[in-house]
Amino acid sequence: MIGDAAYSRVSTAESDAPGGREHEPAAAEEPRARPIPRVNIQAFCEDQETAAIIQKASEDRRLAKAHVTVQMGGVEAATAFYRNAQTPNLIIIESLLDRKEMLSDLERLAEVCDAGTKVIAIGHVNDVLLYRELLRRGVSEYVVAPVKVLQVIESISTIYTDPETGPVGQVIAFVGAKGGAGSSTVCHNTAFTIAGMLQSDVVIADLDLPFGTAGLDFNQDPLQGIADALASPQRLDEVLLDRLLSRCSDHLSLFAAPTSLDRPYDVDPSACETVLDVVRENVPWVAVDVPHLWTAWAKEAVLKADHVVLTAMPDLASLRNTKNMVDQLKAARPNDRPPLLVLNQVGLPKRPEISVKDFGHAIELEPKIVIDFDAQLFGAAANNGQMIEEVSDKSKAADAFRSLVNLLTDRSEQKNERQSLLGPLLGRLRLTKARA
Repeated sequence: MIGDAAYSRVSTAESDAPGGREHEPAAAEEPRARPIPRVNIQAFCEDQETAAIIQKASEDRRLAKAHVTVQMGGVEAATAFYRNAQTPNLIIIESLLDRKEMLSDLERLAEVCDAGTKVIAIGHVNDVLLYRELLRRGVSEYVVAPVKVLQVIESISTIYTDPETGPVGQVIAFVGAKGGAGSSTVCHNTAFTIAGMLQSDVVIADLDLPFGTAGLDFNQDPLQGIADALASPQRLDEVLLDRLLSRCSDHLSLFAAPTSLDRPYDVDPSACETVLDVVRENVPWVAVDVPHLWTAWAKEAVLKADHVVLTAMPDLASLRNTKNMVDQLKAARPNDRPPLLVLNQVGLPKRPEISVKDFGHAIELEPKIVIDFDAQLFGAAANNGQMIEEVSDKSKAADAFRSLVNLLTDRSEQKNERQSLLGPLLGRLRLTKARA
């Protein structure tokens, strides 16, 4: 027997063999894949294309902590290698053989594997009987070739995910293309809207330690916050986290910045990562307000987030900076969705602007959300310590934030049933026709 898989499945690019259950491609659930812990993974492939896919997967942000090596030779090479070497946490094996020969090869591999080693088998036979037999023998997962990068990531993530627990929290990094673009406002309003629309717990992590505005925007002045957690990340647990958070509503909490200039704030990238990992383990949504700078920790916070929201203004400096950031994100996160671009403060009087169409064309990324300049609405919200939804839930800006939430959470747009005064009359007419 190989390993002790607690959760196993066969993953195919299309479907199971006749008689088996159908499965969606792993890519369909890509946003739910969890980061992989610090484990050693060794792959032994038969096909160069499979080896290249696994190598690409090893470069993904979710496998940043894992140590992955890829070799050729399949089961035979793995068996010979482990006769004189300790087996890693996870072995990925590819076989071109049929059911009987593949099972025989894996049996020989099991003889040289250490207890607790997990195995993912990649085969070229779409056979549900083979799948069941592999599970019976303790193989963690069977994937039918050809595999995709996201399939590999999801397969590995599944092995280190407890099926009894809920999904890990999603981290959304909000960053501005330039100072004053309004990224913090977008972050806070989006988090508020997620909490209201989904009735789901959300934490806003304000990483602008000296100048953060989350406390002001929510009319809060907490004595403790995220700086205390960053100072001693190893002490942060569920109990301490609950004490450091400032509650804004039933579902929204604030991890506030100290906004004090009595000392410099040099954040350790590993401390920032540890703190965000603890938060995401305790709440479904984490909105990270990243200041407009490109330090090592800020870069890591953006690149390792599940979603990235870029906020820009329709001017030349924003265009240049957005282009640079989009190129960086696409290169560093090839297996993730492109960042969501919010074009903010559009239509400022007497200011020459780049059109929305030209802005998107220049950076090769369509602005998903366009927020018109409205000094009175946003000024009133800021001065009152309220969100746009609270000040005017029927405003275009409120609609824009709801649309952004729909994009981030994969929800379809909810049509407003009160759009027309003729709605009730048309409803009665349809009911009368149906009865007739």
